[in-house]
Amino acid sequence: MIPAALDLSSVPRHVACVMDGNGRWAQAQGLPRTEGHAAGEDALFDAIEGAKEIGVQWLTVFAFSTENWKRPPEEVKFLMNFNESLLVRRSHELNEMGIRILFSGRKNWRVPKRVLRSMEEATDLTKNNTEMTLTIAFNYGGRAEIIDAVKRMLEDDVPVERIDERKLARYLYEPSMPDVDLLIRTSGEHRLSNFLLWQVAYSELLFTETLWPDFRRADLYEAILECALPR
Repeated sequence: MIPAALDLSSVPRHVACVMDGNGRWAQAQGLPRTEGHAAGEDALFDAIEGAKEIGVQWLTVFAFSTENWKRPPEEVKFLMNFNESLLVRRSHELNEMGIRILFSGRKNWRVPKRVLRSMEEATDLTKNNTEMTLTIAFNYGGRAEIIDAVKRMLEDDVPVERIDERKLARYLYEPSMPDVDLLIRTSGEHRLSNFLLWQVAYSELLFTETLWPDFRRADLYEAILECALPR
């Protein structure tokens, strides 16, 4: 239920989430870490539905970072297979909801070709949707994004005198992405962890103790309300 105190006319345009705490949730349940990632799917889709319900235009979630390759090989393999399976299973559901799916990150040799194909298929399937944009940050790092943007400017021979914030923003992974209004990180960690460094320059930051598998739309609404309170 949408809280009566939530002013739908002032809902953040762009909300970003660092979905943290899957491993700790699983350990607390006496389960393998991979079970925490699987449990996080319900949290993700409840947050997606909740964001759409109140009129959030962009929702960006941190699914797999460039640093995640350092995790144990079996966990990396699980995450690759899980994310591919999620796209195959639920992209049509998101399409029926009118949600456009985008991906932000390095689409390079490290990502299995079958996963890249699933990403392309999901993007193509939903490209004309306008209800909300869900951006999945996959094989993503904020520093990598800025470095890659600079490299592409150099490849295009952009004159030094023409380089400014507006020009660099056009070379980011998703140039149409608006700045983040509210960044939410679950699990009690108070770090950005290299997520959307350019886009969160002026955003509100909300850190919650809730572990991601326990996160629901009510937590999203509470975060929005908290950040809307006078300070």
